[in-house]
Amino acid sequence: MTKLLHVNASARGEHSQSLAIARAFVEALADRRPDLEVDTLDLFSADLPEFGTVAADAKMAVFGGQEQTAEQKAAWDAARAVFDRFAAADVYVFNVPMWNAGVPYVLKQWIDIVTQPGWAFGFDPATGYEGLLTGKRALAVYTSGVYAPGVPLEFGADFATTFFDDWLRFVGITDTEVVRFAPTVLTGAPDEDLAGHVAHAQKLAANF
Repeated sequence: MTKLLHVNASARGEHSQSLAIARAFVEALADRRPDLEVDTLDLFSADLPEFGTVAADAKMAVFGGQEQTAEQKAAWDAARAVFDRFAAADVYVFNVPMWNAGVPYVLKQWIDIVTQPGWAFGFDPATGYEGLLTGKRALAVYTSGVYAPGVPLEFGADFATTFFDDWLRFVGITDTEVVRFAPTVLTGAPDEDLAGHVAHAQKLAANF
């Protein structure tokens, strides 16, 4: 059985264009692969644990060979549960709307929870970082309402896709596909066709 984790980073519910595209891909893939198990993580309703002072101290205790306090262990175990759900999947679908030139804060929070040394990556002083989540595949759906590739800087900059693409590579997920929907509805540029992007996602699922 193949397990797919769909991480929804949109706060717009049924009005979300990134979610519509991602769902089209997931549904098309599920139709083609009856053995597919789909796990959906809606980040804005997930009640993610904080990774603040206590969790940071717990992390340093682990790597310093020190015993964690009960409070630190609880924080570390909570982070590990989020990571285990992430690591259990074979295939990932992420829908990522652009917020203020970057990714939504809740997606960054989730990334900071799961991206831990020994879990998602390793480090060698001679060779540098090494992603540990190899052999997996991912689709990233990026949307933006004003910014689009090639627009003047006055209409925004893109730190969302560059950050997220690099994070995927950092943790070892290098077999990836991308769907980008950037209609620039506020700049007067012609709207791109959402239905066309949905169809493109469905075609990607046919060969995924």
